[in-house]
Amino acid sequence: MTANEDQEMELEALRSIYEGDECFKETSSVSFQFRIGELEDKKAFILDLTWPEMYPETAPQISLDSFFNNRISAETKQLILSKLEEQVEANLGTAMMYTLFEWAKENQESLMENHKPVVTAVTSSSDATSATSTAKKREKKEQLTKSQKRKIISKTDNKGELPRGWNWIDVIKVGDFYLLF
Repeated sequence: MTANEDQEMELEALRSIYEGDECFKETSSVSFQFRIGELEDKKAFILDLTWPEMYPETAPQISLDSFFNNRISAETKQLILSKLEEQVEANLGTAMMYTLFEWAKENQESLMENHKPVVTAVTSSSDATSATSTAKKREKKEQLTKSQKRKIISKTDNKGELPRGWNWIDVIKVGDFYLLF
């Protein structure tokens, strides 16, 4: 079989196996994402795999660069990639996507055992807080008095709209002059 025929067969198998599975996402006919773990799990990660032209004779490209994985340290990512590369080497020449996904699911705990979430801290200075407090003060909307509200209500209908023609101007021609009322 040619590489393209193998890819088509594997693609069909993946679609049937993972139909309706929220962890699996086909981003293109040769690129896939698979989430290992639940969304709320701090040890969850997403595998991005892309088939090169000669897959499965050549290894798929594996990446952990998705935004979801930003909280994983570089060392943990490197460990996961190296372990997956070992699995790829063992399965080279065969359809291996399902095998890789399932292996990663089964070994999630060992892959993430040294995981320490990367936290990006946002620092704020006292100048920033004083600037935001003055901005809040400026946002205050103008308040209408009761008499102003009554006047608006008396001019509008039950939908709060002004009656038709409220801003029309009467033009009367008197001789050579036009008068506006």
